[in-house]
Amino acid sequence: MATQIIKDQRNCLYVSKASFWEVAIKVNIGKLTLPFALNVLMQETLSNNIELLEIEMSHILKIISLPLHHRDPFDRLIISQAMIENIPVISSDDQFSLYDMKRVW
Repeated sequence: MATQIIKDQRNCLYVSKASFWEVAIKVNIGKLTLPFALNVLMQETLSNNIELLEIEMSHILKIISLPLHHRDPFDRLIISQAMIENIPVISSDDQFSLYDMKRVW
């Protein structure tokens, strides 16, 4: 199902800036190795008509009211963004389904 959503050009696709932030941290501490530079990944994302989802104060403030089902701060921010913007999240993480939002996998 996720593949169909991604391939359907009628859909607007977003990636949170929080995702790139998390990748940068993991590369920096040696938990992740990319086959190319992070800026190349960002450019490829944009060239494939995937928009960057900005981190807004409303996203940050929503985190305060989220139950602690998920402890990862980046995932909590993405959950908050999805709830505020009313957009589904493509993720294999079952914990996302514990929140009042749509998860696709």
